[in-house]
Formats: sequence, structure tokens, C-alpha cells
Amino acid sequence: MIYLDSAATTLQKPPNVQKRASWAFSHLGSPGRGGHKAAMEAAETAYQCRVAAARLFNVKDPENVIFTFNATHALNIAIKSLVRRGDKVIISGYEHNAVTRPLHSIGAKVSIAASELFEPEMALLAFEKRLTDDTALVVCNHVSNVFGYILPVDRIIDLCHSMHIPFILDASQSAGVIDIDFTKLGADFICMPGHKGLYGPQGTGLLLCARKPESLLQGGTGSNSLSAEMPEMLPDKLEAGTHNMPGISGLAAGLKYVDKRGTKAILAHERELIEEAAGELIKMDGVRVFRSEYGYCQSGVLSFVIEGIPCETVGEALSSRDICVRAGFHCAPLAHKTAGTISTGTVRLSVSCFNTKREIRAFINAVEDIAHDKSLYGKLL
Repeated sequence: MIYLDSAATTLQKPPNVQKRASWAFSHLGSPGRGGHKAAMEAAETAYQCRVAAARLFNVKDPENVIFTFNATHALNIAIKSLVRRGDKVIISGYEHNAVTRPLHSIGAKVSIAASELFEPEMALLAFEKRLTDDTALVVCNHVSNVFGYILPVDRIIDLCHSMHIPFILDASQSAGVIDIDFTKLGADFICMPGHKGLYGPQGTGLLLCARKPESLLQGGTGSNSLSAEMPEMLPDKLEAGTHNMPGISGLAAGLKYVDKRGTKAILAHERELIEEAAGELIKMDGVRVFRSEYGYCQSGVLSFVIEGIPCETVGEALSSRDICVRAGFHCAPLAHKTAGTISTGTVRLSVSCFNTKREIRAFINAVEDIAHDKSLYGKLL
């Protein structure tokens, strides 16, 4: 199997991730739920995972690293801590449903800073035009999960700082791939999954906090048990209920792997593969490739369409050849509307540091065969 769907989850993990997750099943209890060895070892494992995340993302206090179920969970905490019904919120034109749906549910007045694909200067201008004194929040993804477009978030955050506007960064596609300095960026919250670029297990995520958020869930924390209120200190305030210790143990191993290999090396490897794929795809008749002319603003994600063949049909044809991609709208209809692909969707390949040039060549050969298969044109599966 050739796995090219790492923007959804990285299936190929460092060996130590599985080893540490498996070890946790028979060694770790619940942190804060006892003074016995299993509970104490769980507490130490959780703390060391926070320390590893704090080191990788330059968070001064590991207690400000919060464990979540995924990036969506982290985004819900962050957004619902800062937004109330009727508040004006500005988002980019490339946001995921994990951002747009919570805002819709709250009843926020959302303004979209839409701009052309792979044009960071235009993106910055779009935000600058919409920022006003009554803006309650700006939310922006670091990298589009559909197109791999790296938005100029550092400069957008600077604009927000100049007007004292809170900022939430969705780092779902950048954490573990692009260098993120939490202290230097100055975002109020950064949200990320554990199971993508950090190579942790599914069911893990992180919320990095520069301010104290509101609790999304209430329940047991192992601390202040006599109080009816959630504890005010982090991380307890946000971590109600039993921790996913196998996930956290595996995530710690993933964080250490990324830290050792380095995000610069990981990004360089992913870009090399994507550039090779894009360079071959654009040579094919009838294939439209969403590729940046500027190498610095695209990561390891690439979308394309074959004119006349529905994207889902292309995805299914690749799957039949044991090549895993994602086709459709990728839980990000706003990104497709902004880029002009809302009527078709796209086929997306997304790589990790475990993919190879040989796999990309096999993918290219398969796409070329599919593009020449006249029986697939107009066929809906």
C-alpha cells in the first residue's frame, strides 16, 4: 500500500510510538488518581509529554500545554472561550469545518478574509481591510488542509496585536512540519492534533494557552475534589475525566521523534516529494494542478483535478491500485469556494517524512493511466 493521506492522519509512525502506546496499556493508571506506582507513573508520563511539547513549540510553562482529543476539541475550547453570540469574528478563506461550525453554532458574525490561492500578500491585505475596533477574534489556519497553502500567520498576528485583537491559530497541518515558536508568535491559543505531523496516536491533540480558557467539560480532575467548581489552575481546568494514557504515551514518542529529526528537515523532504509530483502532473493533458509558484508558501499537500473525471472516481481508481489519497471536499467547503473548486472538489495527496520518491513515481504512473482511461470520464461511483 502507498499511503498519501497524511493530512487526514499519518498512518506510518515512528516505531517507538506504537511501542510506548502498547507499554502504557499494562503499566499506566490514571494521573492524579492515587499515590500508587501505576498512577504516579501515569502522572510522570503525562508531564513528560507536556515537557516535550513545550520544548518543541517553545512554551515557557508545560502546564499551559493541554491534552485534548484532537484539534477540533482544542479549537472548540479556544473559540468558545473568546466568542459570544453576535461577536464579530474574522477568518481566512481556507478554514476547516472545525472552525466554521463552532462559530456558526455560537451565532458569531463571521467575516471572511478571502484571497487568491498562494498569494500571501493578498491574504494579509484581506485581513487588514476587515480588522476593526469591534472585532472580537481572528481565527486562521497555518496551512490549508486542501491545498497546502501556508498563510502569513506571523504577519496577521502582528496586525491583531496592533489592534489588541485575540488570535487563534489552527496548526492542524503545520504542527510537526513547520517551525512554530509559541512565545514568539504571540497567539492567544494554538490548536493541533497529535495524530498528524506529530506522529502520535489518533484521539490525541494539544491546546497551547497564552491565556486561561473556559472549561468546555466539567468533571473529575483528581484535584480539588470537594469543590463543585472546576479547578482554576491549568491543566486541570480543561482536562476533566480520564486521560488517554496510551495516546499520551505514544504522542510523547512522536514529539521526541519530530524534535530529533527537526521540522526543517521534515518540511524539506515533504516539499521535495510534492514538487516532484506537481512537476509530473502538470505535464498531463487535462490535469489541473494547484501548485504554488513560490516554493515557500506550500507544504506537503497537493490538490489536483482531472477534467471530465469526478474526483471521487479518481480517488476510487487510485484506491483500487492500493494508493491512498482523499477526494472530495476535505471537510473544508470554504477553502473550495475560495479557490473556485466548490463544484468539483479535488483529489488530494499529502505526504509525510516516511514517503519516498519511488512511491511518488508509482502514484504518477497510476494517475497517468487513469487520465487515459476513457471509461472513467463522467462516471460517478
